[in-house]
Amino acid sequence: MLTWHYRLWDPHDVVAILVFALFMCRLVGAISIHSPEQSIIRSVQEDVFFSADVSCNGTPTVQWTFMSASVSRAIAAWRPGVFANVTADYDGRVELHDNGSMGLARLTLQDTGYYVLTITDDVGGSKDAGFVLKVNEVLYEDLQYLSVSALALGCLAGFLMLSMWLLNKAYSKIVACRRRKKMPENDETELQPL
Repeated sequence: MLTWHYRLWDPHDVVAILVFALFMCRLVGAISIHSPEQSIIRSVQEDVFFSADVSCNGTPTVQWTFMSASVSRAIAAWRPGVFANVTADYDGRVELHDNGSMGLARLTLQDTGYYVLTITDDVGGSKDAGFVLKVNEVLYEDLQYLSVSALALGCLAGFLMLSMWLLNKAYSKIVACRRRKKMPENDETELQPL
């Protein structure tokens, strides 16, 4: 009788599989991005803060990109504590944070669009998060302009009406004065016998 001894698992194989599984779990969960608000509405000339909390094994490379229907451009790229590079279009308007967050100052209507945060780790893995920004025109400035214009036009109309009334009064007095001058005085009238 022939006996075969099968060992299902060799201890060295088990250790190798566990090490490989731990390595894969570390790679899969190497980058995480948490952002509480992904759709933001602001008005012209306000500031916006794209809040993100990035965790990564090692030092991540953080990159922000702007996309709209007509254009796509890089905003900034940096490695916390190593380097920071802000493009010329956004120079002086961008505030970078080590946790991956970004602040953008003095918004314009052209800032409306889609903002992409890309995190890349040391081993080449990457993860993206997106934010939508809608920039509205400031309506109260239009209403303020309209109310100031209406007030100016009302004052002008009132001034013109007062001027017309005063001119009419002056004309009436001039006409009355001329009539009095044309009328014969009572002393010059002769009485006629009956």
